Amino acid sequence: MSNEVKTKEKVDMDPKYITTLTVTLLVTCLIVAALLGLVNGVTAGPIAEINQQKTEQAMLAVVADPDNTTFSDPLEVSAAMTDAASAAGGTLGAVYEAQVGGASAGYAVTVSASGSQGTIEMMVGVDAEGAVTGVSVISHSETSGIGTKVVGNEPTASGVGVLDQFVGKSAADGTLTVGTNVDAITGATVSTRGVTTGVNAALAAVAAIG
Repeated sequence: MSNEVKTKEKVDMDPKYITTLTVTLLVTCLIVAALLGLVNGVTAGPIAEINQQKTEQAMLAVVADPDNTTFSDPLEVSAAMTDAASAAGGTLGAVYEAQVGGASAGYAVTVSASGSQGTIEMMVGVDAEGAVTGVSVISHSETSGIGTKVVGNEPTASGVGVLDQFVGKSAADGTLTVGTNVDAITGATVSTRGVTTGVNAALAAVAAIG
């Protein structure tokens, strides 16, 4: 074996070399972690503020009297509410009480349901009598030009916006179903079903509040 190879093997196995390498990697990891923490600390506030603004806009979009409505902090979500939404096919998020003049006027409910390309997250307004006051999509992955017609509240064949058609519907209408008491946008039936599932889940969750 040549002297060059022997020397290389000695360097590779030298405990001092291994220690130096370990310390260097550790210090590098600590520096990177500190930088990531700093970036997160700087951006967390603005991101939280933007998300809060989106939530408030979505809530105002689904109540009957947005100019005079205020909202509570998120209510405590009970197991009964979560289970009711799940039984309807959706996933319950946050629930806010809507108030007009200090009196309860219903709820704004965040729910999620499966669309054609992923999860559709929406805000559903429900008044004190248990009727839908509005539906607003918060986030989605629906196909542009197809599922986005639903998200954009384009009119169905009847001329009513696909999201607007839910206003006034309640448990008295039975389970909302595309083709029965809900009209789909042509070519976007799955997306319409996703929103319909979300509305059913919101109505079920509110009914479970008691």
